[in-house]
Amino acid sequence: MAPGLEFEKPINELKAKIKELKQFMDEKGIDLSVELERLQNRLIELEKETYSHMTPWERVQIARHMDRPTTLDYIPSLFTDFIECHGDRLYGDDAAIVAGIGKYHGRPVTIIGEQRGRDTKENILRNFGMPHPEGYRKALRLMKQADKFNRPIITFIDTKGAFPGKAAEERGQSEAIARNLMEMSGLTVPIVCVVIGEGASGGALAISIGNQILMLENSWYSVISPEGAAALLWKDAGQAERAAETMKITGPDLKELGIIDTLIPEVLGGAHHDPKAQAVIIDQYLCEALNQLSTLSREAIRDQRLAKFRAIGEYGMAHDDILNK
Repeated sequence: MAPGLEFEKPINELKAKIKELKQFMDEKGIDLSVELERLQNRLIELEKETYSHMTPWERVQIARHMDRPTTLDYIPSLFTDFIECHGDRLYGDDAAIVAGIGKYHGRPVTIIGEQRGRDTKENILRNFGMPHPEGYRKALRLMKQADKFNRPIITFIDTKGAFPGKAAEERGQSEAIARNLMEMSGLTVPIVCVVIGEGASGGALAISIGNQILMLENSWYSVISPEGAAALLWKDAGQAERAAETMKITGPDLKELGIIDTLIPEVLGGAHHDPKAQAVIIDQYLCEALNQLSTLSREAIRDQRLAKFRAIGEYGMAHDDILNK
């Protein structure tokens, strides 16, 4: 288990005291159950108080927790008979995107998700969850196949962004993302997107043009990371906490703004505390979203998706009015 975050320090200190007290009781044979119960009750109160009043920056920290469940953690809990598919049929395979076919409550679906690593070796293999163009083209290949065979598409978003390296640009990174946006908007099967961790920039958007966007409450979803925004706005990446607050990038704010459709609650302290229980919660919301979309015709599904994205944003005045000012 990775060490706790800075704002969790009081909780971890109290847990350590409880552990020490239990060891002392076992070693000395002294009954201190009243004191133990008092500390345990205080721990429950402290956890509720801490995790129910988190700042946007604290949510960002949880989204980045090294033990936070990934796409490959959720797939075995949510789907059966999963078969992973590889390659974009143009250049190669990209391990930063996992894609394949499986069954969701007995119904065939296409599953696509961004995947980061747990340790240095796996992060190198997965490119720290930052896809190359071939990753997005692999995703699009599977999406088109899903459209052909009338399979719903479920995507999991968890990336710091598309890989910005020279080789990726040479192979058409921007074109690959733009093509995914265009092609996804016209698909006629249900697309449900779930933001499970970080959702940064076009790297996230390239697989999140969905009929419904679900988001775990301690995830974030934005055009740029807090550090990147702080560096641009104030020439100081150290003001990331201020940027996270200003940008409205976490689930509660995005739900209020109408960017996402559903906010999925997390287990106390974040999904990494109990991935299996978190998968059960995700399943409830995912099943509901697919059931709602299953009543629509293929044309209605496409039209609903287009209308959803066209409705995002507010405009103060018409273009002609601006020119006349």
